[in-house]
Order: sequence, then C-alpha cells, then structure tokens
Amino acid sequence: MELDNAQVLALLKEVADRDEKAFARLYESVSRRVYAFAMHKSGDPAVASEIVSETLYQVWRAPTAFRGDAKFSTWVLGIARHKLLDRLRGMSPAHEDIDEHADQLAGNTPDGFEALSEQQRREGVASCLEKLTDPHRECLYLVFYEGMALAEISELQAVPENTVKTRLFHARTKIKKCLQLLLAREGAAS
Repeated sequence: MELDNAQVLALLKEVADRDEKAFARLYESVSRRVYAFAMHKSGDPAVASEIVSETLYQVWRAPTAFRGDAKFSTWVLGIARHKLLDRLRGMSPAHEDIDEHADQLAGNTPDGFEALSEQQRREGVASCLEKLTDPHRECLYLVFYEGMALAEISELQAVPENTVKTRLFHARTKIKKCLQLLLAREGAAS
C-alpha cells in the first residue's frame, strides 16, 4: 500500500521521535519495491536484502531529510540506487560453473537441449541489456518493471523529463537491434 506524501510526512515526524510502529508502516509501504529494484539490478537476493536494510536504516537515521518534493517511493529508490551503485562498483562479476549444467547436458533429451537453449536466450537478452549505459538500462527498468512515470524517473535520475524520453527511445532502439542480431544468429545456427 503506497502512502501519500502527507501520510509519509506525518509518519516521518513520528519516526524522528523514534516511533517504531510508524517506521514499520513506512517499511511495509516501500520495502518490497526497494527489494525488487535492488534484486533486478544486482541479481543477488542477499545484496538486495542488504540494500533494503541499508536504505531504510538511512531513513530511520535521518527521517527529516525527506521534504515531500517528490513521491516518497521515488526518494527512497534514489537512496537505494546510490547504495546499490556503491555496492556494485566494488563487486566482481560472478562466473557460472559448467558443472551446474552437467545433468542437463549429460542426458541427450530434448528437455535438456530446450532448457539450455532457453538459458542461452535469457543470457542473450541480458547481454543486450548490459550493452546499454546504466542510465538507459535504469530508465527501461523503472518504466517497465516499476511502472514509474517519466516525471518520477526524471526526479530520481536528476535529469529533465525530455532526457528520460530520449534515453528510453535510444534504449529501445539499441535493444531492438541487439535482439534482431541475436535472433538472426540463432536462426543461422539451426
């Protein structure tokens, strides 16, 4: 349940007085959204959980930092975004172990082949997304997964709304071209 800014400001006043019940209501209103955002960006449930904790701990420590200029969820996602970017800068990329797919590859069944093909498609799409710049990828995520309005994204990324529109246009164009190449390669391989 998303709270409006008046409700949030009232709860934040109570949080400033260290009211844990008020903080629990705030936590319930945004924690899932922050988790989904962090999970999408990191792909790691442990990191996503830590980002939720760190983000909301910052809200607990400085509840008066929110002035109500933007939606509370947008403001909180901005905090999560900065924490996540800091975290991801320090992480090295994970490598997948081939042994994880040994069972699928060992059996010469269509199911194993189809599962591997499906995984390759997912990896191809992920690769296309990785080719985008961070701001472009983030715009796509916020529009399509978070359902945020352009004005909210503009506030979150601290850029004009027209910049968000341009980023979305270029991101869609690049994704489309990349996916077309991916499908053409897949068609040529069969």
